[in-house]
Amino acid sequence: MSKFFKLLCAIMVSISFLSTAALADAGKGQKLFIKELKGPCGFDGATMAKKHTQAEWKAIQESGKLNDEMLKFCPNAKPLKDSYIEHVYDFLFNYASDSGNVPAC
Repeated sequence: MSKFFKLLCAIMVSISFLSTAALADAGKGQKLFIKELKGPCGFDGATMAKKHTQAEWKAIQESGKLNDEMLKFCPNAKPLKDSYIEHVYDFLFNYASDSGNVPAC
């Protein structure tokens, strides 16, 4: 029983490390916004994030229309790469108008 318990614990710890690496990163999303969108938009990420509440950003993301929403506010910007979407969404969600958070950009 002891070996089984140790093995189970080792597996759980391994899975927890793997799942954390797969999560989106708000810090990376902020950097991507600055790099890809700040110039074409003419404003910073905090201004963009405050345009919606967390629930609104979540609904936009779940419907797969985050790029469309970004282009609505930034018509001169190029659509984001698929690999960037989750990170930028995480940033926008974490700093939405009802979040109480203020990014350092």
